[in-house]
Formats: sequence, structure tokens, C-alpha cells
Amino acid sequence: MNRSDTTCWVVNLGTIDYDRASELQGQLVEARKVRVIPDVLLLCEHPHVITLGRNSHREHLLAGSRMLDQMGARVHPSDRGGDITYHGPGQIVGYPILDLTEHRRDIRWYVDQLEEVMIRATGDFGVAAKRIEGQHGAWIDTLEGERKIGALGVHLSRWVTSHGFAYNVSTDLRYFDLIVPCGIAGKGVTSLERMLGRAISMDEVRDRIASHFCSTFNRRLERITREQLAGSLGSTRETHAGALTSIA
Repeated sequence: MNRSDTTCWVVNLGTIDYDRASELQGQLVEARKVRVIPDVLLLCEHPHVITLGRNSHREHLLAGSRMLDQMGARVHPSDRGGDITYHGPGQIVGYPILDLTEHRRDIRWYVDQLEEVMIRATGDFGVAAKRIEGQHGAWIDTLEGERKIGALGVHLSRWVTSHGFAYNVSTDLRYFDLIVPCGIAGKGVTSLERMLGRAISMDEVRDRIASHFCSTFNRRLERITREQLAGSLGSTRETHAGALTSIA
């Protein structure tokens, strides 16, 4: 497989547990630091999980353990930035593993680019999204006010990125009632299907996000499978092989 500096591997992991996805990101970050792989974009969905970022406030978790059990939602700490958020079926989660030394060593720029990816993808479906100063993510003006369609939470280690963004396609928005989303009170969330008033293919949205991601970061999109990703890491560093068996 091509490992040129201008390539980005895009991998659809399907549905994967949050902790397994975090473990995989750690493996990829270390591989990217020593440049045995190019930039990577992981796309996936998670079973119902509420994650607590490094800057989270426990009081923003509004549900007790009984309600969480009834809703089938776990709570998981995360080393990403930001506050509390929800991941679940119908939401596309993107985990970019980028070496920003080959792009731009500027976290604010990087966050802006991730927002741009979601804004462009939303626009492809005839819905206008925007930024709000001081409130990261992609937002939409609705009759009920500004609603977030895409959230952000990133982590950097020696300028290599992990974690990333979450984009609501057909997400069950009731789960956001269990939290104060991203710690922003008084502003709700929405989804692409809610804005369109119709069902939409997750594959179509994933394709748009992947295309805009590679265009925004000036990379050539190369789709690879989970098995190819596992094989590539396993062949370049034996210590990666074991952890990757969980995705192959």
C-alpha cells in the first residue's frame, strides 16, 4: 500500500466499542510518530456511550445509574479535550490520526479544519451549517434556535492527533437529554435526518465526510479495510498485531 506523505488511509470500522477504538487510536498514534503509516481517518459508530473529556464536569451528567441502565448507555472517561458528549448508533464518529508537523502546527487551525469538513458535508445535502465563536462544532439555525449537528474533542501527542469529531446523521437525540451536551446549557442538538425530514444512507454521508476531509487536508484518499490496516501495522511492528486482532 502507498505510504506517501500525501496519502490518507480512510478506514470504515463499522460499529466498535469505545474502549477498543481508543486502544486502536493509541496504536496508530505511535505508528504515525515513527512514520510507518501515513495519515489515517477512522470512521465508525459506537454502541450507546457517554464520554467524559479532560475538561468535563460531572454535574453535566444528568442521569443516574438506573436511567443509564434503562437506556443501555455506559459512561467512559476519555483523554480528549472538551466536556461531556454522547456517541451512539446513527452517528458518524471520525478519528483522524494526523501528523500536524506535515500540515500546520496550530491547534486552532486544526479544529477549524474539522469544523469545515462537517460544514461542507452538511451543505452537500442542502442544509447550511456554521461555526459559533467560542463554541466548537458545526451548528444549524432552526426554528427552535441554534442546534449542534457535529461535535469536536481532540487530543495531540507530539503533534500527532487522535479523537476528533462526531456527526449526527440518524442519531436518537433522546440520549442527549441524559447530559448537558459539551457542557453548553440552553442549546440543543439536531441530526441530518431531522433537518431533511427523511431517511438518508449512512454510507452516503460517510463518503461525503471522507471526501471533504481529504480535500480539506490536501490528502489523496485511499480506502483500506480493517484487515488491511491490521496487516499493515502487524507487518511493520509486531507489537501492534495483538491489539489489532480485535478489529480484524
